Amino acid sequence: MFPYFIMLIFCGIPLFFMELSFGQFASQGCLGVWRISPMFKGVGYGMMVVSTYIGIYYNVVICIAFYYFFSSMTHVLPWAYCNNPWNTPDCAGVLDASNLTNSSRPASLPGNLSHLLNHSLQRTSPSEEYWRLYVLKLSDDIGNFGEVRLPLLGCLGVSWVVVFLCLIRGVKSSGKVVYFTATFPYVVLTILFVRGVTLEGAFMGIMYYLTPQWDKILEAKVWGDAASQIFYSLGCAWGGLITMASYNKFHNNCYRDSIIISITNCATSVYAGFVIFSILGFMANHLGVDVSRVADHGPGLAFVAYPEALTLLPISPLWSLLFFFMLILLGLGTQFCLLETLVTAIVDEVANEWILQKKTYVTLGVAVAGFLLGIPLTSQAGIYWLLLMDNYAASFSLVVISCIMCMSIMYIYGHRNYFQDIQMMLGFPPPLFFQICWRFVSPAIIFFILVFTVIQYRPITYNHYQYPGWAVAIGFLMALSSVICIPLYALFQLCRTDGDTLLQRLKNATKPSRDWGPALLEHQTGRYAPTIPPSPEDGLEVQPLHPDKAQIPMVGSNGSSRLQDSRI
Repeated sequence: MFPYFIMLIFCGIPLFFMELSFGQFASQGCLGVWRISPMFKGVGYGMMVVSTYIGIYYNVVICIAFYYFFSSMTHVLPWAYCNNPWNTPDCAGVLDASNLTNSSRPASLPGNLSHLLNHSLQRTSPSEEYWRLYVLKLSDDIGNFGEVRLPLLGCLGVSWVVVFLCLIRGVKSSGKVVYFTATFPYVVLTILFVRGVTLEGAFMGIMYYLTPQWDKILEAKVWGDAASQIFYSLGCAWGGLITMASYNKFHNNCYRDSIIISITNCATSVYAGFVIFSILGFMANHLGVDVSRVADHGPGLAFVAYPEALTLLPISPLWSLLFFFMLILLGLGTQFCLLETLVTAIVDEVANEWILQKKTYVTLGVAVAGFLLGIPLTSQAGIYWLLLMDNYAASFSLVVISCIMCMSIMYIYGHRNYFQDIQMMLGFPPPLFFQICWRFVSPAIIFFILVFTVIQYRPITYNHYQYPGWAVAIGFLMALSSVICIPLYALFQLCRTDGDTLLQRLKNATKPSRDWGPALLEHQTGRYAPTIPPSPEDGLEVQPLHPDKAQIPMVGSNGSSRLQDSRI
């Protein structure tokens, strides 16, 4: 938690504000904003690649949540007992054991419940066997795909259809849907929190959650995880913040927004921790073991540990329905943003009349592609690939992209220019704290995290399964595929830029293009004020002077105009 708050204050909030102000000023998606310095447009492509990877596997997580949600519509949760066809002799359920100790117990069995559950090192819970042997039918190796799990494939189709329908009219429709998907989880969290803290043993779980383990603070992985969580939680370097901010009104106070959203967002994460650990504390107390024995990480927490704890509550299917409905809503909120990022970038880049009017078809095309690419993740080896993508495709590449974005704006475009842009937009320059963080602190912290993460690198594992070398190599290739966009596009831009010498080309490639600036004519003041139009013989066109630009942006991305969308 200590590294988490350090990262929030010195990296999360400053970078969140930077991306919001960047997108809002230019009214462009993650590709269009790089008119600020065309050579660094590869950063935008890197963001698109990251959003593509996350969008593919994130919807698979949502589809598993859908599966558990539908499975909870029953009198008895299917992972509550060990009397199912898929269970093994090693299965020892909490409820099975409770029934056994409350009834006539054979003399050979130990009297203490915790001894009963831990007398064998091979003890597996019914929720773990349900997850591993029934839901996933997990194969023994990442290369052994086995069969596609048709129930998961069906749920994947449902989740993509829901995402598409919510985005069918761009931010006009998703803006309304998000009012529900962003607020209702708080209702569910509060219900689960009240239920959790009233259970016996909840305090033990909360104390485990809040007690610092100071020996961990020297591990680079902890700081790297804190940075990854902040980047994930706030959505930095995905391109989504830039995209959504591009639909804001030009003079919207995005500074206030960034402070409120960042703090509320991270406070919600902390609040959710109380919800989770109060229930885990109750379960640990019930079993007579330490909280660390029942706590898990990754998908094991959401689909094994917490569902098992819910089986101990009265009317457990109700709590399970609420929990997985909350997970679905939280996941959909993220997925809307990821899909809109990709669609907006494509539409902004092509920017012809047909694509502006047929944006729905672009959304449909991206959704269908995402569904098809997600099919391998619903196979018996799917969870191995999902965790591989989660660990490599969108971890260190996020911080690299964010660091380069920060450096290019502050040192290539120039911090004074950017501060003037913000003052023109908001009416005041960014506060001194943000100026210092953008220029020095945030890039430095990100750089040190990268260095120490490389030094303390450990290969990925899933439970006791060690990933083979070829799979780790694929993971690194996925990580590099987003970062490599930056130097490749920079070289491409250098080659096509005019200039007699390399230095001249470098200067021309990094200086803002002629159409950089506020999208609407009414906001183009100061150094962005239109000048006398060049003659046709010059072969140049200054786009802001077109009479229609007073009503629509230079490159719209939502059919009619961003101006209409700003109300959302």
